[in-house]
Amino acid sequence: MNTTMQKRWYSEPWVWLLIALPMAAVVSGVLILWLAIKTNDGLVVDDYYERGKEINLDLARDKAALRRGVNATISLESAANAVNIRLGAMAGGWPAHLRFSLLHPTRAGLDKVLDLVHAGSGYYRGTLAAPTQGHWYVLLEADDWRLFGTLHVPQTTPLQLVPAQ
Repeated sequence: MNTTMQKRWYSEPWVWLLIALPMAAVVSGVLILWLAIKTNDGLVVDDYYERGKEINLDLARDKAALRRGVNATISLESAANAVNIRLGAMAGGWPAHLRFSLLHPTRAGLDKVLDLVHAGSGYYRGTLAAPTQGHWYVLLEADDWRLFGTLHVPQTTPLQLVPAQ
């Protein structure tokens, strides 16, 4: 006698494997869609056309820094939470205010911006919490010129900024 027992479909492991694979794809697709909708992509600028037009103005500010002979030495004191800036001798005198920006390459939420007041003889000082270790962009701006450079934290020597050529 040859008797075979018939199993129900839900008791077969292969059936559940065939159901689980497409179901996992649907669940992961819904999860990815939810993440795409809920998270902010900080790398894309909404007004990219306007920002593109501003680049030409920034280039003019670089040329103005070159004409005036602007250079700067920047040192971060993590123990004192301070930033010290020394501007070299430049044509037209030192500005009353400087804008110092420490910009993270990928995470705009970590950017730090300071307004520094002239303390005399080309020295500027401000309070700045120590940035996290890694690569940072440094932007030093006055009304009509700017200097740009890169900084690696922890900093062992002062950063020298010179105008872009």
